[in-house]
Amino acid sequence: MNHNCIATYRLYDDRADFHKKAESIAIGLTVGSWTDLPELQKESMRKHLGRVEGVHIYESDQPGERYADIAIAYPDVNFSHDIPALLVTVFGKLSMDGRVKLIDLQWSDDFQQAFAGPKFGVDGVRKLLGVYDRPLLMSIFKSVIGHDLPTLKEQFYQQALGGVDLIKDDEILFENPLTPIQDRVRACMEAAQQAEQTTGKKLLYAANLTGSTFKLREQALRAIDAGANALLFNTLSYGYDALHGLSADKDINVPILAHPAMAGALYPSPHYGISASLLLGKLMRLAGADLILFPSPYGSVTMPREDNQGIRAACLDTHMPMNRSLPVPSAGIHPALVPLIIKDFGTDVVVNAGGGVHGHPDGTASGGQAFVQAIEATMQGIQLADYAASHAELQAALHMWGNK
Repeated sequence: MNHNCIATYRLYDDRADFHKKAESIAIGLTVGSWTDLPELQKESMRKHLGRVEGVHIYESDQPGERYADIAIAYPDVNFSHDIPALLVTVFGKLSMDGRVKLIDLQWSDDFQQAFAGPKFGVDGVRKLLGVYDRPLLMSIFKSVIGHDLPTLKEQFYQQALGGVDLIKDDEILFENPLTPIQDRVRACMEAAQQAEQTTGKKLLYAANLTGSTFKLREQALRAIDAGANALLFNTLSYGYDALHGLSADKDINVPILAHPAMAGALYPSPHYGISASLLLGKLMRLAGADLILFPSPYGSVTMPREDNQGIRAACLDTHMPMNRSLPVPSAGIHPALVPLIIKDFGTDVVVNAGGGVHGHPDGTASGGQAFVQAIEATMQGIQLADYAASHAELQAALHMWGNK
């Protein structure tokens, strides 16, 4: 059985001896030095020594673009089985050592056994909603700061009338006197029940879990006691370990949506940070995210399609012995994009829209219905323009946003 974590880095340097650099990393991030150690001490330290697994060098005619992908194995014995310890080991000091990006991690079976992964995942969320044969549809609260409970409840109700499967808070809706989480949850779940009488659909409401790190559990239980059936969590602000603690808690028995806030500080540069597939895919799933939001390749806040597909692959990889996470490409989504989303992501995806719902010319409820109709058409293999001929909400949406 493998007892190492293998980290893969991309290093840029026009002149470096990449093989020597790899040895330096393997030793420097584990035992610190090797050649200066007495032979007897080397024997006792050998189990802690990092090992170079591979060095692949890529030459370029462009100045500053010569790089190498370097894989280093770190013995499990060096770190405790938690994500903070793993990240500090493989990238803590190295992240400050020039142009180097952490592009992948492969952890051992022993390390993985410390993590149950998503409590619900793709199959569990689908079971809660009773939806098995199509993409899920989510809408987002917009313009929430400064609104009182009746206003928030009405906005929720209009979204729910649109026939969406999930509604999530805006990530910037924090605790405040106007809409504290327990009151917000009660009001919105009342609206959900009212809308269900019209739509016949169940839905999940992901309330934004915020506050002091050491009070997150208490806050989550307060929301659940009030009726919350999902939670939104700004994972990167709090840390993966906070997500893991929430997901692993038996009393927090609702799906958790991981929001990508702060991710833009870490993944976009080719020369620094952490790859999107690792940052927002593998590590989020390991920590227990049931649904993972990330920028879509379509809108104004875009992520390269290659990064999107890397996250999708990490979410749905069946080789990981845990529930799969639902990928949620977000930002800039409108009904005309539904066929492209399904083409790019398959049916195990959440179509997530804010302005594409609220910006519909006939109002929020019609915005949701337009998405429902776009999903229906695509799943039946019907062109959106043809389906729109007998579906007014979709027709109006295509007229406003165009037909891709």
